[in-house]
Amino acid sequence: MPSPDAFSVDTLIIGAGQAGLAAAYYVQRLGVSFVILDERAAVGDVWASRFEALRLFSPAWASSLPGLEWPGGKFRYPTKDEAAAYLSTYAEHFRFPLHLSQRVSSVTPTPNGYAVSTAAGRQYQSRRVVVCTGAYNAPRQPEFAPQLPSKVVQLHSRDYQRPQQVVGTGPVAVVGSGNSALQIAADLASTGRPVYAAFDEHTPAMPNNMLMWAMLTATRLLWASRHSPVGAHMMRQPEPVVSGDLARLRTFPNARFIGRALGVEPGGILRGRHASTPALEAVIWATGFGPDFSWIEASVFDADGYPKHYRGLTAAPGLAFLGLPWLNSRGSALMGGVGADARYVVEQLFRAPPQDKVAG
Repeated sequence: MPSPDAFSVDTLIIGAGQAGLAAAYYVQRLGVSFVILDERAAVGDVWASRFEALRLFSPAWASSLPGLEWPGGKFRYPTKDEAAAYLSTYAEHFRFPLHLSQRVSSVTPTPNGYAVSTAAGRQYQSRRVVVCTGAYNAPRQPEFAPQLPSKVVQLHSRDYQRPQQVVGTGPVAVVGSGNSALQIAADLASTGRPVYAAFDEHTPAMPNNMLMWAMLTATRLLWASRHSPVGAHMMRQPEPVVSGDLARLRTFPNARFIGRALGVEPGGILRGRHASTPALEAVIWATGFGPDFSWIEASVFDADGYPKHYRGLTAAPGLAFLGLPWLNSRGSALMGGVGADARYVVEQLFRAPPQDKVAG
């Protein structure tokens, strides 16, 4: 008899975040057997564990997953706890088969599909695997970060939750040129302590309001494919930040912009393009993430470790990815945009299309 810890299904979905749940919605409609694996103990836990001031960058009306709208007011920007609750409710509503606290340790091709193992010792066999863990799962820091003295507390934005986490009242630097960097810097500045934003002033900014979302929806710019001239042009542009977040940070008299971080000077000083900080008590690295798909044994990655794919489909039969930035469009990484990608990927996986279109 097979081991009680061995499971055989048609499709395995790895990751119970927005991409994994959207994929499950379309797989379930096909009536095939499937399981969603996730390393966390609860659906939505990734959102629940993020910093307290975080909100979605899209309004509720533009953030629904397929088949279930957000509850409550449609014109609000939901909090991170509301996002966690919505994902949990979504999984419960559709009664998806969830295997939680199952961190996948290996995905190995077999003659009939893929063998998948978890750190908890479970074994799975499936014909198809949809990887929905996101592209950016390994925190990145600049090469000069280790040069800071040990007395300087260092946190990555993944681990930051609230200002009280950063002990002391002295100078703290927030390094990064994205929305998380601006929100965390403002969160810290609201306590009155000196905050130094190592922010690249060349980063574009745009409003985040209902008019903008109506325009993006009406023009369908959010859905312009990276494989189209318009989408390809958009993809080459720097990622903009929310102009309101940038303006808010500038209102704090104790927040100073020093430009892009260039290196470290003796005594725990961070050197920016335009100015240097005083000796710091702490640094928050809001410097993004890199890929870590070392647990997938398939030749579908480029030299930097990113999946090579065409709209999520790889050259490996039955292996696909969802939730990657610009998987197909600007909306691919948004909660309200992943559904279109999920539908396409699931449809194509079950049609077994030719693999000659696969590209980086």
